[in-house]
Amino acid sequence: MANSEKEVAVIGAGVMGEALISALITYGISPSAITISEKRVERALELIERYKVSNAPLSQNVAKCDLILLVVKPQDVAGVLEELKADIRTGCLVISFVAGKQIRYIADLIGTSANPVIRVMPNTPTLVGAGMSAISCCGLVTDEQRDFVLGFLGAVGKVIEVDEDLQDAVTATSGSGPAYFFRFVEAMVEGAIALGLSQEDATTLTIQTIVGAAKLLDESGDTPTTLREKVTSPNGTTFAALNSFNDSDISGVVAKAMKAARDRSQELA
Repeated sequence: MANSEKEVAVIGAGVMGEALISALITYGISPSAITISEKRVERALELIERYKVSNAPLSQNVAKCDLILLVVKPQDVAGVLEELKADIRTGCLVISFVAGKQIRYIADLIGTSANPVIRVMPNTPTLVGAGMSAISCCGLVTDEQRDFVLGFLGAVGKVIEVDEDLQDAVTATSGSGPAYFFRFVEAMVEGAIALGLSQEDATTLTIQTIVGAAKLLDESGDTPTTLREKVTSPNGTTFAALNSFNDSDISGVVAKAMKAARDRSQELA
């Protein structure tokens, strides 16, 4: 089936749903083949105007689509699947972006063994085309379906495939990871202010430093270790700062935080 022939239902038209609509279009899906199901009239009109997609009631949308992007909150997924399961077509691919919910959970709620499910953990930089997603596929997923999902997610960042039992580790790494980064930026700004810089200058210096370092890491081809070593002179200023990090067991602190995120993800499953 050619990309343009797919009928896509996007269930959940929040910020991540919108980012995925943009990704589908970038990948080559015609806006006329994308239908959202959004009860908020103002939001639906906004997306129709911006992307030239359609809006339809959930049951009507699901009845005609080849694949469903499920982009709803975890607490809403059971109600949504209960509503659509009577109308879902045999073989229709369900791509779940629902945080923490396993493939088996989604399949059981649909109540049929005829619908392949792909579970995706995206992250918020997807909104600016720099996302990191990890997918896991059930046994019913075809190579064509898998390649399609890898393709359109690749239009808004990078994507890997992992065994589903590693999705909690992915959540702790790339799913929650942007917030770790933002918290570190907050701490750097606070540290700069404590050294006498103004809030404005501290923020400008920190953000541009972080953005530049990330760009260097992404584009230089060097490892984080190599880049760190290049900027660290023996007994210099950076050396002193990094020693302070090591004295505080930065690796242990980060590993403990990531384990806490992984454990909570497992609890929410």
